[in-house]
Amino acid sequence: MGIVVQKYGGSSLSDAASVKRVARRIVQAKKAGHDVVVVVSAMGDTTDDLIDLAEQVSPRPPAREMDMLLTAGERISMAVVSMAINDLGFSARSFTGSQAGVITDAVHGKAKIIDVTPGRIVSAIDEGHIVIVAGFQGVSGDTKEITTLGRGGSDTTAVALAAALRADVCEIYTDVDGVFSADPRIVPAARKLDRVSYEEMLEMAASGAKILHLRCVEYARRYDIPIHVRSSFSTLEGTWVIDPADTKEEDMEHAIIAGVAHDRSEAKITVVGVPDKVGEAARIFETLAGVEVNIDMVVQNISAAATGLTDISFTLPRADGQTAMGALARLQEEIGYEKLLFDDQVGKVSLIGAGMRSHPGITAKFFSALASAGVNIGMISTSEIRISVIVDENQVEAAVQAAHTAFDLDATEVEAVVYGGTGR
Repeated sequence: MGIVVQKYGGSSLSDAASVKRVARRIVQAKKAGHDVVVVVSAMGDTTDDLIDLAEQVSPRPPAREMDMLLTAGERISMAVVSMAINDLGFSARSFTGSQAGVITDAVHGKAKIIDVTPGRIVSAIDEGHIVIVAGFQGVSGDTKEITTLGRGGSDTTAVALAAALRADVCEIYTDVDGVFSADPRIVPAARKLDRVSYEEMLEMAASGAKILHLRCVEYARRYDIPIHVRSSFSTLEGTWVIDPADTKEEDMEHAIIAGVAHDRSEAKITVVGVPDKVGEAARIFETLAGVEVNIDMVVQNISAAATGLTDISFTLPRADGQTAMGALARLQEEIGYEKLLFDDQVGKVSLIGAGMRSHPGITAKFFSALASAGVNIGMISTSEIRISVIVDENQVEAAVQAAHTAFDLDATEVEAVVYGGTGR
């Protein structure tokens, strides 16, 4: 049989007993005849604990040293998982990200993978070993420094290795049974999805669904790597994230709506009184790009005829709020806008489904459901398969529940079980 890449998250590796259970699962795949490559995250809350330690030691730790510190978590995991597999009578070899050939750019804390050269992994497979790789990390091709990929980086490591090794599948093991139509903590009647297209999963990840990292799904779509999201605590079939063209038509779900996602990590900035002249919006967003702030939704009001001024509102990650405000403040004299408004008490709710392309009335039904629940809409953004709205943070749960019910997504019985920790 071919190569299978498996990834295990921190909640699946929370303690010694969990490590042994994961090792048994890995060995089962090897016994089934697969060549197995495993990517591991740090155990439990190790990464958060290391971040806390760094903050206690230094208020502003250098980014290089933070990467050196944080990669220790995955190195611990890879070593103990390898030990557990060897105790079961199978040979395992562990590799750091750099040893595994994960080559990145030079950005500490959120590096991007630019190449994978898995020569040592291939050699270990040929020798009959199970390969364990530390996720979340790599080495800069330019500086040769150790780098980390940011939150969710182990997912990306797993898919990147699967692509480089031409694996049959990338299995992402977590502590829930798959991808659900909404966050089960908000919607207990959320339904497990058997199959989701790459584009639907991309929109769900970008809209706040935490089950898969956005970059992981982008990588999988680019290289056509099937992802199987499943629980490490059960043997149930999970959710397949695939290209619909790779699936028999009779097996593919034809649901109009795949799910409802939400995100509480955004903030909104409004630049009030911007002169309505060519190039002013460009300068605002070029300035934000210069300080590496990603923008999500943008709304520009119609210019007031009497004043020739307009307001520009946009959303961004809440963590980047002060960086953005500082950069924009330095533009005030140059552009001549009146003031800045910052609101970090907002949330985003998104309705996602490839089927909505050919079904009119989806937008009206979504907005009617929100209105019936008393939810006020602040901003609206759409794509071919997504409608997103910004609402007051306190109304996020009501909005998600209302939309989920309105589109008949509620399961008749509880399907979602969080076995281990966070549901990630």
